[in-house]
Amino acid sequence: MSEFIKIQQEARKSAYEQAKALLDNAASEKRDLSGEETQTYERIMADIDERAKLIESIKATAEREERAAEAAASFKPSEDTRSNDSDILRAIAMGEQRSYEFAPEKRTLVGSSNTVPSSFYNQVFQVARLVGPMLQTSQIFNTTSGENLTIPTLTARSTAAVATATAAIGASDPTFSSITLGAYKYSFLVGVANELIADAGFDLTSLIAEQAGSEIGYRVNNDLTIGTGTVQPNGLSTVAGSAVLGGTGVSGAFTYDNLVDLVYSIDGAARQLPGVGFQMSTSSLGVLRKLKDGAGNYIFVPGTTGAPDTVLGFPVYENPAVAAVGTGNKSVLFGHLPSYKVRIAGGIDIAQSPDYAFNQDVTTFRVKMRVDGNLSHASHIKYFKGAAS
Repeated sequence: MSEFIKIQQEARKSAYEQAKALLDNAASEKRDLSGEETQTYERIMADIDERAKLIESIKATAEREERAAEAAASFKPSEDTRSNDSDILRAIAMGEQRSYEFAPEKRTLVGSSNTVPSSFYNQVFQVARLVGPMLQTSQIFNTTSGENLTIPTLTARSTAAVATATAAIGASDPTFSSITLGAYKYSFLVGVANELIADAGFDLTSLIAEQAGSEIGYRVNNDLTIGTGTVQPNGLSTVAGSAVLGGTGVSGAFTYDNLVDLVYSIDGAARQLPGVGFQMSTSSLGVLRKLKDGAGNYIFVPGTTGAPDTVLGFPVYENPAVAAVGTGNKSVLFGHLPSYKVRIAGGIDIAQSPDYAFNQDVTTFRVKMRVDGNLSHASHIKYFKGAAS
């Protein structure tokens, strides 16, 4: 499987070189791309994106297989016949069990005696991370309950000063602040035909995990990015600090110089931490791929084996919830992305009703998850904003 991934990455890199050649040829002739060249360029870009998604999907499958192999190696028979997630989901579907909360495998902040094998939970989050990066790049806190969670933050450090002989040494205490995370409820209903539930060979776990990961992942990623902080989380774009304003007369587009300024706008210490990177929308990535530095080199570098795409030496993540390039839009986010904290209360709760769509011979599942998020240090993540005119 790793060889297949390598082939896909090499093909992606080759396609990117073809796209660069098209742009370079047009630039050398001081003209725009022709209609045929534009179609070719867009086809290549689409192929690059599809290969990137395929690589991530193959990696996720490999991780699931590895975890399954580890679980099988250490498995010991139990008196509980519903010992795995698939059995639990089918028991819920058959009405043998009303509901269940699937908890993450990670250690929670509050002790729990109700932790179960986490393959279903992980499947949901693998899909959710493909929909948007906020559950991938943020620091995640898992708690067993939903009461307010206060996270202390250091806002100012102690400072030293030169002291003359016999002079009193001044006090300099660090300054602390905090953010408080609640638990906003995200939920939806999905119907499954009773014929499929009765079919023992039907992969019910994958179906619900795919639906839950896609739908909840999209909604949660959207609110963790642009949420207002009132009836939803304080989104990253909402709370990030202002840093760079684009030029006028360019419809909000950013330049190479704008991105350099953005990189050096955040706290210097934060820039050295692991997890620093860019987030931008799909359309902004299209603009980014065409940018060159002062020496005429493209600044976008496709990722190699096990590494993400990079810009100016930092990883860049595609986030569909970030605003597109436009006047007055915050189209690029940059900084120490784990400084954005996400709290997941409990786990993923699954319940069913055979009566909700009884006339359609469908069992309806309710999927529910409670989430909140906020930025701990405003100086750690900044945004580029297109000029108003």
